[in-house]
Formats: sequence, structure tokens, C-alpha cells
Amino acid sequence: MSEQKQVDQSVPLVNTFSVICRSLSCIILYLVLSIGIVFYQRWILMDLQFPLSMVLCHLTVKFILAGLCRNIWECCTSKERIVLQWGSYIKNIGLTGIAGGIDIGLSNWGLHLITVSLYTMTKSTAIIFILIFTLIFRLEKKSWSLIFVVLMISVGLFLTTYKATEFNLEGFLLILGASFASGLRWTLAQLMMQKSKLGLSNPLDMLYHMQPWMMWPLLPLAIAFEATPLITSCRVFRYAEFHVILETIGKVLLGSVVAFAMEVAEFLVVSYTSSLTLSVAGVCKDIFTLILAVEWAGDPMNLMKLFGLVLCLSGISCHSYQKAIDMRRNQKNITAEVTEDQCDVNIPLLTKASLSEALIPEWDNDESDDSAVLFNMLHEAGER
Repeated sequence: MSEQKQVDQSVPLVNTFSVICRSLSCIILYLVLSIGIVFYQRWILMDLQFPLSMVLCHLTVKFILAGLCRNIWECCTSKERIVLQWGSYIKNIGLTGIAGGIDIGLSNWGLHLITVSLYTMTKSTAIIFILIFTLIFRLEKKSWSLIFVVLMISVGLFLTTYKATEFNLEGFLLILGASFASGLRWTLAQLMMQKSKLGLSNPLDMLYHMQPWMMWPLLPLAIAFEATPLITSCRVFRYAEFHVILETIGKVLLGSVVAFAMEVAEFLVVSYTSSLTLSVAGVCKDIFTLILAVEWAGDPMNLMKLFGLVLCLSGISCHSYQKAIDMRRNQKNITAEVTEDQCDVNIPLLTKASLSEALIPEWDNDESDDSAVLFNMLHEAGER
């Protein structure tokens, strides 16, 4: 009997250790990919100054990879993946995808004009625009905490850019425009998820349906600003040696694969941990990115910039903390209502709705959509 008890007690410990290792692995994978792609894109744009064309290539490759993975999934599981009807596809995905394309396109465009540290700090203003749009669409209630968060991030950004010798107005405005588009993008995404259940909780399905819409706003911009330089570039069409074009294609494809893997990693972390965990990981990502930008890339840093950095990250952290409190309060209210009503029928729904701490990804359930959108609203915000 004693041996049986020891075995029974060891099983939860093994399961807990397995869950911790799996969660940490997903978080580390996300951090490595999300930080790495920023520096990789910055490095490659120094040689290939075609940011919009590069994003179009990334979106195309991600669409193809998502389609291939969906087909492999169907063959292995004998389950057909969801394909939206044209009406639903245009109505529910269109605006969100277009805003997402503008977000990522402007982000990549501005990245080769400014430093990584300024890029990271400016992109953090996406939360401000998200809060503004959620107030406009009445997804959030007005509160002093929201005003406090907006002020902290705004003042922090001002101190970071004040009298900066490396400041590039064009690049700064492009990234600020990307943050604006990011705020609209994820507010529309939350609105879409709350009003309809599309069955796109699986990241492969979401990527597959979203990428074509993201290409539309970038295609005319790429033709207008990059068509002639691209055609006459010695690194692309006017190459002198064949290995030059192979190197160019290899660099772009590698960035596409990393971007695809990072988006899947985001959903993995949300599925295995919670949206709050990933928002905290996003703050850590910003800190590590800025440290590497100063120590490795040589971005200048002074006391005023450092104070602005602390203010920005504090504002993001306060917002994440407030979200955690609100989520916990809502869960307690739901639990209290169910307990009072003693309605056993609603218990499975409650369990699914609180799967932000789940051990197994609920990708084939619509209920997990809201957790993914919540994370993306907090911190994904155009990291590519």
C-alpha cells in the first residue's frame, strides 16, 4: 500500500514538471524568435532596402506554409480544416487583415530608418491606440487606470526621442502609423471574435485566411515605391553572379520561416499558459531587445532615455497587471453565479471558458479565440 501511495503521489509531480518544462520551452522559443527576427530584419534591410517587397514575400511564404501544414494535418487526422465562405471571409476578415498588412508593412519600412531601440519604444505605443479604439468601440470602460497607462507610455516615448541625435522623423512617423494600424487591427479582431465564432482558433487556419488580405494594401505601395529600384538592383534582377540571387532568396525565405514559426509560437504559449503570461513575456522581450540594441548593436543610451524606457515598460506592466485583476474578478463573478444557480449544465462551458491556463491546446474549439486575441491586443502588435 505504501508503495502504491508513493507512485500515486509521484504522478502529479511528474505531470507538473512536464507542464512547467513545456511552458518554459514555448516561452523561450517565442522570446528567441521574436527578438531574433527584429535584429535579423534590421540586418537584412541594411543590404536589401526593399521593406515592403520583403513583407509581401513573407506573407506569401506564410500563406503557402500554412496551407501545406493544413493539408498535412488533414491527411494525418482525417479531419477537414475549416474554409470560410466568401461572404463571411470578406465581412469578418477583410478589415482586420488590411489593417494587419499596413501594420506589418509600415513597421518593416520604418525599421531600416531608425535604431532598434527607438523602433521598440515607438511600437510600444500600440497599446495606447488599442486603448483608444477599445474606448471608441465601447469594448473598454473609461477609468483612471487607462488614462494613467496612456500618460506613462506617452511621456516615456517623449523622453526617449527628445533631442535624440539618431532620430529620423520619417522612420518615427512610419512606426507610429504602424502602431495606429496595430491598434485598429486588434480592436477589430476583438470585435470580430466577440460577435461571431469563425472557428479560426487554430493558428494555421488563422494564418491561412488572414495573409491574402494583408497583401492587398502593401501591393500598390510596393509597386509605387520599390518597383524601379527592385528591378534595377544588382542584388535582385541585375545580379552579376548566380550565387548573389540565391543568397538574396535564402535571406528572405529564412525571415519568412522565422516569422511563421514565431506566430505559431505565440499561439502555443497562449494555449499552454495564458494570454497574461504572454503579455508579460512581451515586456521581457522589449527589455531584452533594448539591452541587446545598446550592448550589441551600439544604440546610444543616456539617463533621460533610460527613464523614458522605464516609464514605457512600467505603463505596459501596469496595463497587464490591471488586466490580470479584471480577469480574476470576472472569473470569480462567473463562478459565484454558477454556484448560486447550481446549474450543472453550465459547468463544462465554464471550464472551457477558463482554459487560458489549460494543459492541452484547444485549437479546434472556438472558445480559445478570445484568449489569443487578448494576447495579441496586449503585445503582439506587429512585432515582425
